[in-house]
Amino acid sequence: MKFLKGFTLVSICLLSAFQSAIATPTSGADTIFFGGPIVTVNANNDEAQALAIQNGKIVAVGTKAAVIKDWKTSSTKVIDLKGQTLMPGFIEPHVHIILTSMMEGLWVNLSNFTLPYDTMDTISQKLKAQLKNVQAGGWLTGFGVDPSRTTPLMAEFTADILDKVSTDVPIFIINQSGHIGYVNHKALDLAGITDKTPNPPGGGIFVKDAKGKLTGKLVEPPSYLPFMAKIPAPTEAQLLGAVQKTMKGMAATGITTASDMSVGANLGVEKEVAIYKAVTANKAAPVRVRGYLFAESMPKGFKAIKPNEGDDRLRFIGVKFISDGSTQGLTAALNKPYAYPKGTTFRGNLNYKDEDIFKQAKIYFDQGWQISTHSNGDRAIDQTLNNYAKLLAGNPHPENRRLRIEHFTINNPEQVKKAVKLGVVPSFTIGHVDYWGEVFHDHIVGAERADRIDPAAAFKKEGSRFTLHSDSPVSPYGPLRYITEEVTRLWQAPPRKVLGPNERVTIDDAIRGVTINAAYQLMADDKLGSLEVGKQADLVILEKNPRKTAPEQIANIKVNETWIDGKPQAW
Repeated sequence: MKFLKGFTLVSICLLSAFQSAIATPTSGADTIFFGGPIVTVNANNDEAQALAIQNGKIVAVGTKAAVIKDWKTSSTKVIDLKGQTLMPGFIEPHVHIILTSMMEGLWVNLSNFTLPYDTMDTISQKLKAQLKNVQAGGWLTGFGVDPSRTTPLMAEFTADILDKVSTDVPIFIINQSGHIGYVNHKALDLAGITDKTPNPPGGGIFVKDAKGKLTGKLVEPPSYLPFMAKIPAPTEAQLLGAVQKTMKGMAATGITTASDMSVGANLGVEKEVAIYKAVTANKAAPVRVRGYLFAESMPKGFKAIKPNEGDDRLRFIGVKFISDGSTQGLTAALNKPYAYPKGTTFRGNLNYKDEDIFKQAKIYFDQGWQISTHSNGDRAIDQTLNNYAKLLAGNPHPENRRLRIEHFTINNPEQVKKAVKLGVVPSFTIGHVDYWGEVFHDHIVGAERADRIDPAAAFKKEGSRFTLHSDSPVSPYGPLRYITEEVTRLWQAPPRKVLGPNERVTIDDAIRGVTINAAYQLMADDKLGSLEVGKQADLVILEKNPRKTAPEQIANIKVNETWIDGKPQAW
C-alpha cells in the first residue's frame, strides 16, 4: 500500500508538471477522449486529461479544457472514459502469427500452461481422442508437448511411444519450444527418413540412439521440412480464417501491432507473404504486422521482397536467423554444461559455424535489412554479438541498424555491456520466468544462471532498452501478463518464488517494454508506441490503470477496446 500511495503522489506531480501538447487546429477533431487517466508513455511518463484524434492521428494531448477548447466542434465525437484508462496500443515484438494460428485452429493444441502438469499418458490420450478427426490420407499433427513441464520431468515422446497412439496414421508433434519435434514410424517412412539420412543444414538433427537407430525425435526446424512437405496443406480459406481468428485474439489482449519473426518458416516465404497481403488488404486486419523473413526459407539470391517494403499496416523489415535451440529443451548453446541430467557434459549446439552465419547475415545486412538472431544460450549470444560487431565495423551510429537479439536467456554481465555498446536491443520471452522459472532454477541450469534470465534491470542500468514478448505459440500472448511477469518475476510452480530479484524493474519500465521500446525495435517509434502529437492513433482502453494496480494483478486487467488509426477494431 505504501508503494501504491507513493506512486499516486508521483502521478499527480507528473500531471501538474505536464505541458499540453497540441497541434495547430485546422478543423475539428474526429474524436476526443477524456474522463480517465491517459497514460502517454512519453519520455517523462506523463499522464494527461484529454486526447484528440484527427484523420487517424493524434493532434492534441493535454488538459481537458485546452483540448476541448481548441478541437471540439459540433461533429466531434466526445468519449467520456468514465474512469477507464487510455494507453498506447500494445506492441508484440516477437510472435509467430501464422504458426500460432495453425496451432490454435488447425492442429491439436497440447499446450498446458496451468497446473498440474500433464503426463505422457494424459497427452497420449488427448492424441488418441483426435484420431477420429483425421481424414483418409491425413496426418495427426499437434503442438505443445513440453518435457520440462511434464510429470516425470523431461519425459518425452519417441517413435515407439507414438506408435502406441497409431501405427496407421502418421503423427507429427512439435514441442512447446518450437525447436524439437516427434514423429512415429509411419511418419518416418512417408517422409523417407532412414537411419542413413544425413542431418539437414541449419542445425537440424534426426536424433539416433546409441545403436544409430532413429528415435523419432527431431531437433531444430530444418529437420521438420521432410515431414511438413508430406502433411496435406490446409486450404487457403482455412489458413486465412485461422490467421484472422488469431489476430482478433491478439487484438482482444490490447495488441495493435505484432511482429511475425519467421515469415516463410511454415509454408514458404512467397505463400506466407501472400497470406499476409490477403489478410491485411483494405485494412481489414485488427492488428498491424511487421514481418521478418526466415533466413532458412529464403532461396539463394532472393530479392522478391525489398527491405522495408509495405505500408503502415503490413511492412517487411528484417531477416531472422536461429543460432541455437531451446533452453528448456536442453538444446540452447551454453558455455558451461547443463545442470540436468546431473553430471552431464552436454552444452547444446550452435546451428551454424561462426563464419557461415556471418556470411549469410552480411548479405542481407548489406541489402538494408534489419538482422534479428535467436540466441538463447550464452555461447550463442557470444557468437551473435561477435558477428554483429563485424557487421557494424566502422559504423559510427549502430543504433540506426537496431540489430536484435531474441531471448538473450542465459547470459553474463559482459554480454549485456557489449550488446549496449553495439546498440543491440534484446527482446525477452518473459514467460521463461513464469512458466519455466522453477525448472530452470532447480534443474536445468542452476540458481546462478537462472537468476540472470531476461536481465531487464541490467539493460536498464546500462541505459539501454529491452522489450517483452511471448514468442507465441511458445507462450501465450498477452502484454498485460508480460508486465506482471517482468515486475514480479514470480515463477508459477508452487511454492512460488522470485527468479532473480535483482532483475525486477518498475511498472513503467515494463510498460515501455511493450509500447515505445517495442516500437523502437520495429523501426516505428516515430509513429507508434506512445500517445504524442503526430503519432498514429493506436490505442487501448483498459478497465484499470496498470500504473496504479498491484503488480501481480496487472495481468488480470480487462481490455475493453483497441483502436487503430483512430478507429475501434472488432474482435
